Amino acid sequence: MKKQFAVIGLGRFGYSIAKELAGLDCEVIAIDKDEERVKKISDFVTYAVQMEAMDEKSLRSVGIQNVDVAVVSIGENIEASILVVMLLKELGIKNMIAKAVTRLHGKVLENLGVNRVVYPEKETAIRVAHALVKPNIIEQLELSQEYSIIELPSPEKFINKTLSDIQLRSRYGVNLIAIKRKGIEQGTMKEVWNVNPMATDIIQRNDVLVLIGSNADLDKLSEG
Repeated sequence: MKKQFAVIGLGRFGYSIAKELAGLDCEVIAIDKDEERVKKISDFVTYAVQMEAMDEKSLRSVGIQNVDVAVVSIGENIEASILVVMLLKELGIKNMIAKAVTRLHGKVLENLGVNRVVYPEKETAIRVAHALVKPNIIEQLELSQEYSIIELPSPEKFINKTLSDIQLRSRYGVNLIAIKRKGIEQGTMKEVWNVNPMATDIIQRNDVLVLIGSNADLDKLSEG
């Protein structure tokens, strides 16, 4: 079953994330009060609708209460952003992503229960869209349309096994660049990198694997 998203606010960031999510084969409801913005996205998403997002009746009419994730991209109007998040929370939406334009704005959104606050000057819409569709991946760096580097929490089936046992390259078609692990160094908890690990190294719980490969192979591995 396809994941369902609602994107509220179709400025540059909202438009980009709605289009990217649609391109990742997700069902997307795109909402904005501006008719031109709605027309611009209509060819890409499942449903584009011109409406006032602070109207509970209108939101219910498009079935927004049924989506898996709601993305609130009304950062320019802080008051509207906050009111829409409050309304979505009342409608029972548990997974919300919201754009913030200031740290204070972001803090308020977090306190309202937003799962992830996005600052567009630091995160691209494409990166956020991929993170929503592939929640198991901590970080993804696209090298091209077909290849990426990702950070992936160690899968349960790899724990307490050596790299020789796992055979990432021959079984999964990906290459391990490094293992990130929390460790104590000079009495302080730090992130320790094991770059170019050996075949005898053992994967531990809470390790993060830094992998390179084709997007298809990386997706298969991250999905279990």
